[in-house]
Amino acid sequence: MASYNEITPTTLMRLIGTPTCPAIVDVRIDEDFSADPSLVPGSVRHPFEDVAELADRLQGQSAIVYCQKGLKISQGAAAVLRTEGVQAEVLEGGQFAWRDAGLPMVKAEKLPPRDQAGRTVWVTRHRPKIDRLACPWLIRRFIDPRARFLFVSPSQVMNVADRFQAAPFDIEDIFWSHRGETCTFDTMIEEFGIGHDALDKLALIVRAADTNRHELAPEASGLLAASLGLSRMFRDDLEQLDAGMLLYDAYYRWARDATDEGHDWPASSTKA
Repeated sequence: MASYNEITPTTLMRLIGTPTCPAIVDVRIDEDFSADPSLVPGSVRHPFEDVAELADRLQGQSAIVYCQKGLKISQGAAAVLRTEGVQAEVLEGGQFAWRDAGLPMVKAEKLPPRDQAGRTVWVTRHRPKIDRLACPWLIRRFIDPRARFLFVSPSQVMNVADRFQAAPFDIEDIFWSHRGETCTFDTMIEEFGIGHDALDKLALIVRAADTNRHELAPEASGLLAASLGLSRMFRDDLEQLDAGMLLYDAYYRWARDATDEGHDWPASSTKA
C-alpha cells in the first residue's frame, strides 16, 4: 500500500488524460534517463537539485515527482516542493514500477525542442475542425500540458515552423500528418508510443470522422457535428481549442469508462 505521500502507478494512470491530472515531474539523474529515455505521459524533466525553481509555476496545483526507483531523489524533491507550498507526492516505485506495470511511456526522442519557457510549440492550419483539435488535446493531456499551439494560414505553416521553431502538424508531406488511411491523431499515438485501449477507441472515432468513413464508428457522426458546430461558434481558433478540449475530455472518458452504458426512456426500474 502506498504511504500518505505516495501515489501508485495505476492510480496516476487514471488521472493522466483528464483535466485534473497533477503536474508530473521527472527528476531522474541523466544516467538513469539515458538508460531508458522515455517519460511518464505528461511529465517534464527537471534537475532534482533545482526542483524548488518549479514552485512558483506549481502554485495552486498538486504535483507528482518520480525518479528511477521512487526513493531518495524523488522523496527528497517532493519534500522540497512541499516546503515551498506545493502539494507534492511521489510515484510509488518510481519509473521502474511504471514500466514494469506495462503502462504507456512517451518516447522522449520524438518530442520537439522546447522554448525558453519549457513548452513544446506546434503550428498548423487555422480554422481547425477535427484532427487539428484532437491532436492538441492529445498533446496537452499526454505529452506536454503547457504546449503552445499556433494557428496560421495554410500557406505559411512551414514558414512559421521555421521562424518560430515550431513543429508543424496535420499538413501534407510532413512527419506529423496522415499516413495512408490513418490521420495525424493516429500518427501521434503511434510515434509517441502512448497507445492504450481508451485512446485506441477514441482514435478510431477521430479517424472515422476526419476521413469521412463513418461506418468505422457510429460515434463519428456526433463528433463531426459537434466539431462543425464549434467551428461556427468561435471566430478565435484558441477559444475554439479551449472548447474542444472539453469535447475530447468527454469522448475520452466515455471511451475509457462508459462504452457499455446505454440510455433509454422510460428509465428502467427494479421493484424491491
